[in-house]
Amino acid sequence: MRSKLSYAVSAAALLFYFVLVGDRGVLLIADGRPVTVAFGVAVLVLPLIGAWFLWHTTQFARHAGRLGRELEAEGGLPVDELARTPSGRIDRDSADAVFARRQAETEAAPDDWRNWFRLAVAYFDARDTPRARKAMQRAIALHDGKPPR
Repeated sequence: MRSKLSYAVSAAALLFYFVLVGDRGVLLIADGRPVTVAFGVAVLVLPLIGAWFLWHTTQFARHAGRLGRELEAEGGLPVDELARTPSGRIDRDSADAVFARRQAETEAAPDDWRNWFRLAVAYFDARDTPRARKAMQRAIALHDGKPPR
């Protein structure tokens, strides 16, 4: 719940920023001089890119959460079996061992979104966020019956 609240506050702050920047871009365009119009258009591009990124990130989080809830209802969420350091961080060797098992499960049944979801969690635990995101995107695509990218 805390992470959802943090995300909502960050998204609201970003939206406020997008509105402020967009307003400045419109003011620059309204000035009418070629240089300020060019700057105004350039300034308007930034909030558009930011809004697009925020939208896609939010959709990704919603879809991943939906899959997590569905997997939890089936009793298929991965159990936290990772060893931790005294400070509470995940032990790298433990994460690598779990990752190897999850990867073997996924290779054995590559069309099962559940395996890709669990592999994404293993990637995340192994601190490989880009691959975790790709594995979760694959899980979402397989779940929704879309061809994976």
